Amino acid sequence: MSKTQTRSVIAKPVRTLAVAISFLVCLTSLLSGCHGNVQHNAFSVPDKLDTTQPIEISFWAKNDTNSTQVNIYKQAIADFESYYPHIKVNLRLYTDYGKIYNDVITNLQTDTAPNVCITYPDHIATYLTGTNSVVPLGSLMTDEKYGLGGSEIPFDGVKNGEIVEKFLNECYLNGSYYALPYMRSTEACYVNRDFVEQLGFTLPETLTWDFIWEVSEAATEKNPDGTYKLNGQKVLIPFIYKSTDNMMISYLKQTGAGYSNALGQIQLFNDTTKDFLADIAAHAKSGAFDTFKRIGYPSNYLNAGQCIFSIDSTAGATWVGTHAPLIDIPEDALQDFETVVMEIPQVDPNNPQMISQGPSMCVFNKEDPQVVLASWLFAQYMLTNDVQIAYAQTEGYVPVTTKAQESDTYQDYLSRSGEDNDLYYQVKLDATRLLLDNTDNTFTTAVFNGSASLRDAAGHLIEDAVKSTRRGKKVNEAYLDNLFAETQSLYRLDTLQTDAGKASLNPLPPAAIALLSALGATWLGIFAYLLFQKRKK
Repeated sequence: MSKTQTRSVIAKPVRTLAVAISFLVCLTSLLSGCHGNVQHNAFSVPDKLDTTQPIEISFWAKNDTNSTQVNIYKQAIADFESYYPHIKVNLRLYTDYGKIYNDVITNLQTDTAPNVCITYPDHIATYLTGTNSVVPLGSLMTDEKYGLGGSEIPFDGVKNGEIVEKFLNECYLNGSYYALPYMRSTEACYVNRDFVEQLGFTLPETLTWDFIWEVSEAATEKNPDGTYKLNGQKVLIPFIYKSTDNMMISYLKQTGAGYSNALGQIQLFNDTTKDFLADIAAHAKSGAFDTFKRIGYPSNYLNAGQCIFSIDSTAGATWVGTHAPLIDIPEDALQDFETVVMEIPQVDPNNPQMISQGPSMCVFNKEDPQVVLASWLFAQYMLTNDVQIAYAQTEGYVPVTTKAQESDTYQDYLSRSGEDNDLYYQVKLDATRLLLDNTDNTFTTAVFNGSASLRDAAGHLIEDAVKSTRRGKKVNEAYLDNLFAETQSLYRLDTLQTDAGKASLNPLPPAAIALLSALGATWLGIFAYLLFQKRKK
C-alpha cells in the first residue's frame, strides 16, 4: 500500500470521528437547553456608570404597617440619592408579599415590572419562567468596579464573603444568584409560662409536639357555666399556628418525610402527611388547636390570656406580650403574664429543625443596562450597616450580613435587652437571639416553578382538615384521599410530576436519551468502519 493510500485509510475514520464529535456538541447544546428551566443570559456590566443622564428606578417593598420601617426605606432612598444625584428611586409600598407577587406577574406581561423588588425565591422561580425578566447577579456581584466591595462604590458597602453564606445560598437557583437576601427571620413559639405552670407542667428546654398537644388538651377543661377553668373566660384556644404551610413543611422536615426535592418532584402527599392531618383534626375537634386563617392573629389571643402557645414569625415579636410596643387589642383586655420565646415544637429535640424565611431583593432586566446597573447599586446599598441594623431593630429580624451582625452598634443593641419596652423590648430581642443562635439549624425548601403553589397547598391541607372537623366531618382515610386529590387539582400540582411521596428520581429528559443513544450509535459506527478498513486492507 502506498503512503497516499495509507493516509487516506487513516483520514477517513478521523473525519468520521470529527463529524461525530461535532454532532455530540450539537446534542449537548440541545440537552442544556431542554433540561430544567429556561436558561437566562448573563448580564454584561457597563464599563462605566453614566452620571450625565437622569435615571428613575422603582422599588416595590413590603412593610408590616410599621411607620418606622417606612421611614427607614425613605431614609435609605434619600441617602442613596445623595451618592448618586442622577438616580431617582420611587418607592411603592405593599402590606402583603402575595400582592407584590401578583402585581409583578401582571406587569411582566407589559414590561412594566419594578426595577428592584422585595420578594421570595419561590416567587422568583415563577418570574423566571420563559423570560429574561430577572437579572442573574453573578457578573454584578464580582465586578471589580461595581460589584460587592467594588472600587467605584462610594458608600461603605458589603464585600464578598460578608453576606451570611446560608442566607445568600437561599437566593441561588437555576445555576446563579438571582437575589440578595435583605432580612431573615424564623418562627418562634411564644408561650404563656404562667398558664403552663398553672396546669401543672414545667416547660422543657426544647418543646416537642407531644408536649404541646398534652398541655393544650389539658387546658380544654371547662367549668359548669361553660367558661374555661384555666382563664375563667368563655374563649380559650390553647394552641394557634399563624402559618399552616410552615407548620406542615416543618413537621415533614423534622420527621424526614417528603415534601419536595431539588428536582422539583412533589412528595407532599404521603402517609406521614395523612397521620399529621389526622392528629391535627383530633385536636381541632377538642378545641385545643386552631389557625390564624380561621380566627385571626395568635398574638391577640395570647395577649388577652386566651392562648398558651402562639406560633408566629420572629419578625412579629413586637406584637407579642403584655408590654409589647405594638398591640392590636384594647388595653383593658391585656393580661399580665410571663412570655417565653422558644423554638417551634420538634420531633427530635436533639436535632432541631426551623424554617428560614424573610425577604430578599431581586433586580429586573431592562433594555438600558445603565438602568439595571443603577438598580443593582440601590439593592447593594440596602445591605449597608445603616439600613440593615435600623430595619432589624424594628422587629425580630436578623441582619443578613456578618458585617452588620458583628458591628459594635448591633452588639450593643443586643446587649441592652429589657432596658425599655420599645427599642430594647425583651421579647423582640429574645426572638432575635433565637435565630442568631439557631442559624445552623434552619432550612429552606427547594425552589422551582410551582414551589409557591406547593407551599400554598401544604397550608391548605391543614386549613381544610380543621375547617371540616369544625363542621362535623370525619377526617378518615376516605376524606384524606379525596383531600389530596382536590388539593392537587386546586393548585394545579397534577400538571407537574407528582409521584405522591415516592422518592424515585425524575426520568431522563428526551434530549438526554437522544444524546446517549446517538453517542452509542456513533461509536459503534466508528468501530465498524475501522474494522471494515482493516479487513479490506
